Amino acid sequence: MKRKIILTICFTMILFLSGCWDVSEPQRMYYVHGVGVDFKDNKYEVYIQLINFADVAKSETPSPETTPSEIGHAKGDTMEEAIYNIYRSVDQEIFWGHMTYAIFTEEVLKSEHAISVIDSFLRFRETRYQIFAHCTKDSLEEILLITPLVNKPLTTSKLSSPLNTKALETFIEPVDLRSLIIGLNEPSHEVALSLVSINESWESKNEKPAKETSVNGSCILSKDGFKGTLKGNTARGTQWMLTKKNRGDITIQVDDSERDYLTLDLEKIDLDVKPIVKNNQVTFEIDIKFNATLNGFKTKVTSDEIRKGIIKKVKEEIKTTYEEGLKLNVDIYRLSEYLYRDKVKVWKKIENDGKIPLTKESISKINVNVNKVNPGRKTFEETIVE
Repeated sequence: MKRKIILTICFTMILFLSGCWDVSEPQRMYYVHGVGVDFKDNKYEVYIQLINFADVAKSETPSPETTPSEIGHAKGDTMEEAIYNIYRSVDQEIFWGHMTYAIFTEEVLKSEHAISVIDSFLRFRETRYQIFAHCTKDSLEEILLITPLVNKPLTTSKLSSPLNTKALETFIEPVDLRSLIIGLNEPSHEVALSLVSINESWESKNEKPAKETSVNGSCILSKDGFKGTLKGNTARGTQWMLTKKNRGDITIQVDDSERDYLTLDLEKIDLDVKPIVKNNQVTFEIDIKFNATLNGFKTKVTSDEIRKGIIKKVKEEIKTTYEEGLKLNVDIYRLSEYLYRDKVKVWKKIENDGKIPLTKESISKINVNVNKVNPGRKTFEETIVE
């Protein structure tokens, strides 16, 4: 009898357990996928992209009526005020835990509160350190409204998943908030964010140019503010100075007189930057190793000619990007950090606010070694002559 009484009391208490009554149901929330921040007329403009997960989990034959996302827009004296103004126009709770990227205009990066804007994303408890950070000169609204090619879900876009195309090319290394914090806190206290622009090189079924996002340069941000941008050919040297293995293309001129060109795939397999200290002067020697694959062909071209062309072009691109960075007072290859890691005592003697003095002569030597030249498939006559 006593046992029955105890069991009755236990079952009665279970009925009063609250469980998860205070948790919002997933279908009753909006999910932030990306955020754009602008600064105009002393006002912050915030664009919030809400993703439709029905589009993410779609079948092979998605419904054309599915709306992949909605864009909310508001202004405020602070970024937080603008976000709260957006809150007042929604009818469900907004969840930030699935946010994948933030994109900033040049104007907001140039403002004196650029670092505090980035800090706001870090302080909020729902956001993560894996959020990618980008910059742009184009319209934020247009960029956020762009959907991936062939009706792919938004989670595969270049902004939210920039590593998807890494096997094809790594032009600018994508930066997340964690890497951004580390870069701003360590010498030379500068970080290169990917510069995003709108590309209209695709055609859609309605015979109008299909818009897609493209990365064609970088915005340089320091702990003291915005430094400037490197775009197009002036930024090409950055890809060869990435510490990780990466792949890219290069077009070389084989014969100066005949004006013949070849485009090759380059796979960078090793990078070594050595600080050399002599008489209190610091210079850097760069050693890079590549494997090359021939895409086109020219008869009677030798592997030595190809190697010579690659070495010349890679050196030119590295020097061009470095010198363009010097014009912006930017240590684009983070040479100060290489000295800091290798010879910290020397770094302490000559550094100024984390950076060491750099000139055009600071890179004393660039050694480019092409280990292998792969001719690819041979469908015609011999394309490379030994």
